[in-house]
Amino acid sequence: MTEQPLTRSEENYLKAVYSLSGNTDKGVSTSDLATRLETKASSVTDMVQKLAEKNLLHYRKYQGAKLTPGGKAAAIQIVRKHRLWEVFLHEKLGFAWDEVHDIAEQLEHIKSEELILRLERFLGHPKYDPHGDPIPDPDGRIQARRSMPVSEMKPGMEGVITGVRDSSSSFLQYLDKQQLVLGTRISVVEVFDYDQSVQIETADNRITLSFDVSKNIKVQVENG
Repeated sequence: MTEQPLTRSEENYLKAVYSLSGNTDKGVSTSDLATRLETKASSVTDMVQKLAEKNLLHYRKYQGAKLTPGGKAAAIQIVRKHRLWEVFLHEKLGFAWDEVHDIAEQLEHIKSEELILRLERFLGHPKYDPHGDPIPDPDGRIQARRSMPVSEMKPGMEGVITGVRDSSSSFLQYLDKQQLVLGTRISVVEVFDYDQSVQIETADNRITLSFDVSKNIKVQVENG
């Protein structure tokens, strides 16, 4: 980690590299970063070179950007703050799960570690945010739970919705209308060969989900 505080823009870049790289060691391209951050590729190149000079990224042309251990630690702490603020906004201030992301994007840049520790205690040390994503602990450890997308489930399989892969407002609003929120128990009735859409059943309804929808809903499976 660099000794000087990171700027808001630098933090956004580190978080974007962390998010786009997922669980792989593959470098993240400048074009993917430009798309994620809604900026020009030339601006991305300038920033990743700057972060490389601070030993927060490894960057080689055509191989993309990879986080150094220090860069990854910094990114995880930004993610931790973001997800804790989402819990606060949702549970304590009554914001809907489709409203919390943009506000947490602003709050995640607050520097006070003591504030975040007190926030975590105030919230009762939550393990997951309103979208089901795991919240890193103060040491950066992440306790992920096993889940699978609805699109990979077979007829007869059952489980509970524990998260989403798409946290856009439009997708979350769609799930609200279908009453497919976290904690909803579902069972798969049929998978249609024609378009891989999935018919599921809840306690109150039977719904057919498109493949695009079903691949973005994460379920903790209880059988199968």
